[in-house]
Amino acid sequence: MADEQSGVCDIDQGRRRFLVRTTALVGAAGAVGATVPFVASWQPSAKARAAAAPVKVNIAKIEPGQQMVARWRGQPVFICRRTPQVLDNLAHDIDHLADPESRDSDQPTYVDAALRAIRPEVLVVVGICTHLGCSPTFRPEVAPADLGPDWQGGYFCPCHGSHYDLAGRVYKAQPAPLNLAVPPHFYESADVLVLGIDGESA
Repeated sequence: MADEQSGVCDIDQGRRRFLVRTTALVGAAGAVGATVPFVASWQPSAKARAAAAPVKVNIAKIEPGQQMVARWRGQPVFICRRTPQVLDNLAHDIDHLADPESRDSDQPTYVDAALRAIRPEVLVVVGICTHLGCSPTFRPEVAPADLGPDWQGGYFCPCHGSHYDLAGRVYKAQPAPLNLAVPPHFYESADVLVLGIDGESA
């Protein structure tokens, strides 16, 4: 009888150990299963990674005085090929600008502060007004009737009337507080511009 009772106790303890181990393993597997998607949610989505990825732009077909618009991080990027006349105007026509040397602007250190470019003839700026985020229009014509006789070409924001020159520098006394931002970029070749990679680290 005592042996039978001892045997019963041994069987119950073995079963108990088995159930405890099984429950622990199932619990651990459940915890891992719950943790994996939680940790994965911290990683950027494929769409977000693609949006932040560098963008290559072929600028070969942009004629002097013309502009194309690329997209990077969901934002328009204006790429303008400036003429020698425009560059001359930028160097001399600065009295009406709020920040002609771009001291307060968002731009990489490797771009020229006044021309705001790696190559003088190619302007690369984020096409979003620094006031409330509208997209300025490209107005390269000189002295149009609606912008006045002093207008030498540039960008005009139709939302609240901010004016920028063809270096993306904002005029004085405008709603926009800063020059248009210059994104990180570099030239992979004579005709290929890469947006989203800092020129100094490329």
